Amino acid sequence: MAFDEGLAERIRNLLRDQNNVVEKKMFGGLCFMVSGHMAVGIVNDKLMARVGPDRYEESLSKPHAHKMDFTGRPMKGMIYVSPEGVQKDQDLKLWLDTCLSFTSSLTPK
Repeated sequence: MAFDEGLAERIRNLLRDQNNVVEKKMFGGLCFMVSGHMAVGIVNDKLMARVGPDRYEESLSKPHAHKMDFTGRPMKGMIYVSPEGVQKDQDLKLWLDTCLSFTSSLTPK
């Protein structure tokens, strides 16, 4: 299971004040579950962001974002962000805020 440990640590730091965060190995990488919902993860060196269907197209238009085609087909509402798109902490925080905004709209499990 390969994922960028440095990116994982940065995500942990940004989520430290968030309630109900659980780490889970999924998709061949590491996922961060919030209130029982997958919010964000890491596959190899890419950020896997659950932005939701309403912000999908908008998110894809951002630099370094591309379709998450893990299964061979794009997964609507989920995108990959290349390492260049999360090098700065402020950029990573913006992606996490987008993911948390979507998952907070879901009923807790």
